[in-house]
Amino acid sequence: MRTGGAMRTAAMVAVCGAMTMSLTGCGGSGHRSGGAAGSGRGTDDPAPRTTVLKRVPGVGDRLWRRVPAGTRQVVAVYGAGPDSPDSTVELFTEHGSTWQRVRSWAAHNGRRGWTSDHHEGDQRSPVGVFTLSDAGGVLADPGAALPYTESSSFQAPHYWNKAYWHDFDYVIAIDYNRVKGTPPNDPTRPEGQSKGGSIWLHMDHGSGTSACVSLPESAMRTLLRTLDPRQHPVVVMGDRKDLEA
Repeated sequence: MRTGGAMRTAAMVAVCGAMTMSLTGCGGSGHRSGGAAGSGRGTDDPAPRTTVLKRVPGVGDRLWRRVPAGTRQVVAVYGAGPDSPDSTVELFTEHGSTWQRVRSWAAHNGRRGWTSDHHEGDQRSPVGVFTLSDAGGVLADPGAALPYTESSSFQAPHYWNKAYWHDFDYVIAIDYNRVKGTPPNDPTRPEGQSKGGSIWLHMDHGSGTSACVSLPESAMRTLLRTLDPRQHPVVVMGDRKDLEA
């Protein structure tokens, strides 16, 4: 386990016993043991031709102003609609004064769509701009640039539908109502429990989530190996109408 120091190790010990609560944001209460869950780990779209852009497309001034000045990597999540669980994730990197779209994947978001006022259990993903600071999962570090915590405590409970068991093999914490610099499954919620939390980028099971954004395994590996804290990566996420506002 690569923890980045004693503080991370201590935090990991503290949360191992609280995993049931911390998984709720990603779907603990929504992952029932019955019913179909889709195709499993999702599909990875081929890499598109490199496109040079003046800025990340489809993002209006309202949200673009919230992207930190030092950000050089953006994960854009384009929701198909305000009440849809389907989305497209695209990775952009800045080079000088231009942005390049480097990868694109089919993905899923909250099973009830999106919200600008996320609360625990609403099964909607929060609209906004969030930093990406920490990663982890059940599986060993695949070469992540972000601090990575490997632990069996990420394992999805086996009373969930089997299709969900690998959801947290790889995760990247979305910095919504969490403490940066801690493992993704640290249950601390600075804005309170009712505002939800434990919202991650994680492995796809073929259908909507409780609030997270899910991607194919190959996409998660790519993001883990590409997102670099020195580039101050963020995720810009929401349905297309909200993103463009």
